Amino acid sequence: MNKLSMAVRRVWGSFLLAMVTAGIMSPASAWAQTQDKASTAKPLAGQSVKIAWIDPLSGLMAPVGANQLKSFQFFADKFSATNPAGVKFEVIGIDNKLSPTESLNALKSALDQGVRYITQGNGSSVALALVDAINKHNERNPGKEVIFLNHSAVDPDLTNSKCSYWHFRFDADTSMKIEAMTTFMRDQKDIKKVYLLNQNYSHGTQVVRYSKEALARKRPEVQIVGEDLHPLAQVRDFSPYIAKIKASGADTVITGNWGSDLALLVKAAMEGGYTGKFYTYYTGVTGTPTALGTQGAGKVYQIAYNHYNMGKPMEGWVKEFNQKFNDDFYTGSVVRIFEILGEAMAMTKSTDPVKVAAAMEGLRFKSFNGDLEMRKTDHQLQQPLYMSVWDKASSKFPYSPEKTGMTLVPVKEFPPYVSSTPTSCQMKRP
Repeated sequence: MNKLSMAVRRVWGSFLLAMVTAGIMSPASAWAQTQDKASTAKPLAGQSVKIAWIDPLSGLMAPVGANQLKSFQFFADKFSATNPAGVKFEVIGIDNKLSPTESLNALKSALDQGVRYITQGNGSSVALALVDAINKHNERNPGKEVIFLNHSAVDPDLTNSKCSYWHFRFDADTSMKIEAMTTFMRDQKDIKKVYLLNQNYSHGTQVVRYSKEALARKRPEVQIVGEDLHPLAQVRDFSPYIAKIKASGADTVITGNWGSDLALLVKAAMEGGYTGKFYTYYTGVTGTPTALGTQGAGKVYQIAYNHYNMGKPMEGWVKEFNQKFNDDFYTGSVVRIFEILGEAMAMTKSTDPVKVAAAMEGLRFKSFNGDLEMRKTDHQLQQPLYMSVWDKASSKFPYSPEKTGMTLVPVKEFPPYVSSTPTSCQMKRP
């Protein structure tokens, strides 16, 4: 206990003693109030928790990484003041250049600094490399275990065949997103021919796999008229891909592209006169709103766990973030990471990753998008998903990203049971 806490307790004790002596309060009541005050105190007040953020700050995806690092630091300050454990969160940003190899170097650097909590989310190939490295580290270094807080890497293997006790995912994985997306598409009878265009790494190939399976199950009459996988964060001109999509006769494109790969894709589509629809994951991410502008109105749909117009408390957060950074907050998983850490640390009265991981398993908590559960069997967060469409901002849906005058208008909410998918995870627990 620090000196300030001891002083406060002495003052409080003296006050209660005076009340008892004066006959205003019974000894039993005084004792009860002392216990109540002790129980409401934040158990870890004054302790710090370092989180290493390992994601890109250079290359074509640097704008996305820079936005997310600001997001983590912004909410670290917010939740340092409000979390029930009383801990202070500190975020250390490390550029991984979107490379698995560089990410392993970043992990070593974080471990050397005594960091016990790691977060990453841009690139499932990176996430898979980190999971493997963290598993090995934790096995070889008892007492120095590390938790991996996955904010956005959505390859389903991370909570299935490659699941790990030390990995917790806060985004919805591709199987969940495609399940909700195709449930919506099932009723869109104007969808007849689909083109699959995705990034050539684990995430992109999983989008292709699950899209084919779900469409065959829900809309067997829909034709897959083409598919392409392109290099991650390397393509600067997508006009050849748009030409192929137009030539195929596709009325709809499904893509899990993000960052520059989505912004440049939709830019090429707008400039190339493609009039079909896009079904996406990351329309709100840096650069894409500007690329879409007003031309994308009614053409681009997004499936995600949030959107720009979610009411309180998100409404206040996005406004404050925009005022502070002249940028848009869109990675809502950041909020849930701080929420669950605060709850788990308060429950265990500890920052020890072993105790915190055990507390996070199966934990149910309320967040900005409803009642959530960190599923114990695979550490996949169960949550509502939303289908929204790019359209003009209005008094009802006022927030406009990148000052475009446009926004993502919600059109359908899917409760957790709709998008929840089974897991094959056979988790090895310590």
